[in-house]
Amino acid sequence: MRKKKILIVDDEKLIRWSLNQKLSGWDFEVLEAENGKSGLRLAAEEMPDLVMLDVKLPDKKGTDLLEEFKESWSELPIIMITAFGVIDDAVIAMRRGAYDYITKPIDYTKLQSTIKNAIETASLKKEIAYYKEKEEKQFDTSQIIASSKKMHQVLEMAKKIAASEASIILLQGDSGTGKDLLSQTIHQLSRRKHASYIAINCSAIPENLLESELFGYEKGAFTDAKQQKKGLVELADEGTLFLDEISNLSLNLQAKLLRFLETQTFKRVGGLKDIEVDIRVITATNQDLELASNEGKFRKDLFYRLNVCPIYIPPLWERKDDIIPLAQHFISNYNLKFRKNIKGLHKEVKNLFLDYNWPGNVRELKNALERAMIFEEDSFISTKYIPIQLNRNFSSLSKHSSDE
Repeated sequence: MRKKKILIVDDEKLIRWSLNQKLSGWDFEVLEAENGKSGLRLAAEEMPDLVMLDVKLPDKKGTDLLEEFKESWSELPIIMITAFGVIDDAVIAMRRGAYDYITKPIDYTKLQSTIKNAIETASLKKEIAYYKEKEEKQFDTSQIIASSKKMHQVLEMAKKIAASEASIILLQGDSGTGKDLLSQTIHQLSRRKHASYIAINCSAIPENLLESELFGYEKGAFTDAKQQKKGLVELADEGTLFLDEISNLSLNLQAKLLRFLETQTFKRVGGLKDIEVDIRVITATNQDLELASNEGKFRKDLFYRLNVCPIYIPPLWERKDDIIPLAQHFISNYNLKFRKNIKGLHKEVKNLFLDYNWPGNVRELKNALERAMIFEEDSFISTKYIPIQLNRNFSSLSKHSSDE
């Protein structure tokens, strides 16, 4: 777990030094700024968990600076620092959103308690916001249909890994088997569910942009780097990062990813400072990484690092018991989307679905049903609106059976 960061904004060097000593001893990472301008800059760069702000600064009033902090980071807890007996500005600051204030000389016992409560309150607000967002856009883990024995085993393994402290997970399976959905499920079942879940398809971004997308960059790192930008790794701190199509990473970027996975630290492009994060990385591929590593297309050391907790998702043709329940699940969803009341599949369509080998897996099944649901006018889906390649497959199977 990374250390919580506290930013001290005070023009008195002795106060900053004294606070730094105490806060460091309490296992916080301490940042210092001597004026408002540098305080805002540090906050933007480092994203502290709490700010200690003097009410009187050389370049602006602390109460005005408080408003600037709150405009950019509304949930950031701020503790005001004021001289003993001079609390008018502190009271104004409380009205403007400060968490609390302390007076000089500082009572460190009281300060420690105030900081603890402020950070816990901020965490609670994040948790409440998470549940509010969850109600608005609820993720339902029942979206993974597991009627077959093989998928039951996959889900049981996913639940065990989600509950563990495993920081690296590898999902393997053909395209369309639901690796992204399983990744979301693992996140939702883990202790990290209140934090960010960030996904990226490694094949969708050009190689020359992927490193800066993952790790961010410093201002001036390259021609278009007009300002600092945090990467997805940093934005996923304390949460989950999903790297789809991991086999498409260049060997150079594989080396940088390996270093990050082993140390949980990284440097932004153009940066010198190591940044530490605490995230779970879930990777996914439809390729045989062991074969790719033997052929020199994928680093062996990275493959071994990723392969600690592998989960294989079988293709749809290997789990026929899931096909009809999946179809019914998609029909229910599309009934809501298209405002229809289709009850299910004709028997002929069920046979067609069970005989077809589904090279596109769950994705192909979902797309086939979406098309059928758009055009179907009866209560049950007939073969009339099923994609032609499925019908051709079924016709050839029927002809073959009759010939026998």
